[in-house]
Amino acid sequence: MMQKLAIRATGLMKQFGDFTAVAGIDFEVRRGEIFGLLGPNGSGKTTTIRMMLGLMKPTQGSVEVLGERVSQSPEKIRPRLGYMSQKFSLYNDLTVLENLRFYGRAYGLDRPTLQERIPDVLALAGLEQIGNVRTRDLSGGWRQRLALSATILHNPELLFLDEPTAGVDPVSRRAFWSLLYALSGIGITMFVTTHYMDEAERCHRLAFIQRGRLIASGTPGEIKRDVMKGQVLEITLDDASLGVKVLRSAREERRLPVGEIALYGSMIHVVAPEVGKLRESIDSLLRAEGVTPGRMVVIEPSLEDVFIASMH
Repeated sequence: MMQKLAIRATGLMKQFGDFTAVAGIDFEVRRGEIFGLLGPNGSGKTTTIRMMLGLMKPTQGSVEVLGERVSQSPEKIRPRLGYMSQKFSLYNDLTVLENLRFYGRAYGLDRPTLQERIPDVLALAGLEQIGNVRTRDLSGGWRQRLALSATILHNPELLFLDEPTAGVDPVSRRAFWSLLYALSGIGITMFVTTHYMDEAERCHRLAFIQRGRLIASGTPGEIKRDVMKGQVLEITLDDASLGVKVLRSAREERRLPVGEIALYGSMIHVVAPEVGKLRESIDSLLRAEGVTPGRMVVIEPSLEDVFIASMH
């Protein structure tokens, strides 16, 4: 039996004068999944979300959300949606509880419903002990949990989360994603934009977007298997920055037949078909420039390897 869709975008395009922000993209999001849209700043992620919310009219194409054509009945769909923007939008002078009451009333919830829902969202987000703390005194991670709690007060079926953990520390980001998995477990569908690779790995399915175009889509495993053209050689060395310069120069001079050469901290990743056969050539090129390589091993490509390779 075919799984129901939460979102179907067909030829979705948005132009601002001569600038094309979203260039005719197609994708589907299944009910109950966490779908990620991964791309650098300015790639079209937020514009895509705004069209799906009915806040911006597409130049061409269409999008269906929860079985409804957004352009025809946005007001019918919005009560069934939740939206968390990049910028924290709650009131710093209010306490956690006061913010939730305010947003609950904004969603049209009556007092009995709020009295029932607020303890549930506090417990889900782990905020029960800080209900009377002013929002300004919360850390970034707790503020994001509060923003998400406000977003789900009205029991939405579908959440749009636009770079929800931007600027939040890694530990808090992991905790936030545990909360997203809990929401997914109770059947809420999530559309998440991000530029963090570890978050993209956590999505059930995702798509890469670059300059308004989708360049890959599928599960993280499918993208690694199907999109990557070549193998990854990981090289450990003392001066990785110099090593990258040496290898990129050799590639430009056609002395090294490889694709992507990327810096990963103290390591370099080199991508090429059968890259293991190039170990001796790479070793010689580096040593000729005074760089002594350490361990060289062919590894499984990470999602970041695939993403970087896809950007070209």
